[in-house]
Amino acid sequence: MPSFPPVAEQLAYLRKGSVEIIREEELKARLEKSLATGTPLRVKAGFDPTAPDLHLGHTVLIRKLKHFQDMGHTVVFLIGDGTGLIGDPSGRNATRPPLTREQLNANAETYKAQVFKILDREKTEVRFNSEWLDQLGFEGMIRLTAKFTVSQMLEREDFSKRFNEEKPISVHELLYPMTQGYDSVALKADVELGGTDQKFNLLVGRQLQREFGQPSQIVLTMPLLEGTDGVQKMSKSYGNYIGITEAPKEIYGKMMSISDQLMWRYYELLTDVTTAEIEAMQKKAAAGEVNPMQYKKELAQRIAADFHGLEAGKQAAEGWAKQFQKDEVPEDLQTVSVAFADIAGSGNNGVRLDKLLAKAGLAESASDGARKIKAKAVRVDGEVKTEPVLHVTVPIELTVRAGRLMKKVAIS
Repeated sequence: MPSFPPVAEQLAYLRKGSVEIIREEELKARLEKSLATGTPLRVKAGFDPTAPDLHLGHTVLIRKLKHFQDMGHTVVFLIGDGTGLIGDPSGRNATRPPLTREQLNANAETYKAQVFKILDREKTEVRFNSEWLDQLGFEGMIRLTAKFTVSQMLEREDFSKRFNEEKPISVHELLYPMTQGYDSVALKADVELGGTDQKFNLLVGRQLQREFGQPSQIVLTMPLLEGTDGVQKMSKSYGNYIGITEAPKEIYGKMMSISDQLMWRYYELLTDVTTAEIEAMQKKAAAGEVNPMQYKKELAQRIAADFHGLEAGKQAAEGWAKQFQKDEVPEDLQTVSVAFADIAGSGNNGVRLDKLLAKAGLAESASDGARKIKAKAVRVDGEVKTEPVLHVTVPIELTVRAGRLMKKVAIS
């Protein structure tokens, strides 16, 4: 028989980072019944495999699944290879282009490999919703759609907005909330997790379970994680993401670039550190007892270790310290090659440093490079450079640093 912590302890841990629990009194009652009977809750979260790689924003829900798993409950990681054919319209202002079954299957394999960096493989039930959606058939789909009206679907904020703006809404998109809701029926879910943008779909699941004679699932929504800029939600399209398959040093470096305020948000949503522990750290930082930088280093190492192991996290921390705190050159520093002709000064007199920075990927453009030089943020072989022209003999290899970025540059 599974062993569960006291209900109050479970609730405190499960509330961490959540936006809304519908309804919390129902969750408490089910946790009490679970404790009394020794029967774990069935907790699901669904992920449509519409892209091959996950970033930290996706792991917010996976982390909360782990919290339920830590409390002794059964976690269902649902891969939406059926719903993925539709494409979730949540938060969209246009219809998603449909993916092929082959694309979805390939992406699903990468999801399975990545989620077990957080979840316990032995305690996780992995399901594909094509299992029941493919069997539903034409008659089953007709009976399912008969349980809803068009006006109910148009209550969705994104559908309503598109309808009022006279933007197209494809009929197949209206099926998405129903099919997601049917997943909860098929799995007999006690709890479903989702982002705040998923609330409508999650509530449809509650309604459908009632229609099929099941107790309505509890809905727990989690916030959409802000990206490294602290403004937009984390997304590859915004360039503010941290991919969980990125190299440990890349994860560590990106984590160290976030603001102190965002750091606490990441502690809350991306770690197993309890709310009480986070509040204690915040008090120490505010009182000047601990430099917030120390907590950020611990967070960065923790996140890198989550996806690459403890030793890789430790090496990433050491490499970052060498590069940015001790002014040492990391052993694995990237080397880039730049043609002298592309960066030569007038009359082939020396090297244009602003152009060198741009060509080496240490500045967005030559003008950005010039700004960094003027700000005294550029070092060549450890020396601050403020002149626009670098007098060197080609071929040569230089260690060039611009702000937090450092590379070896081979000029020939």
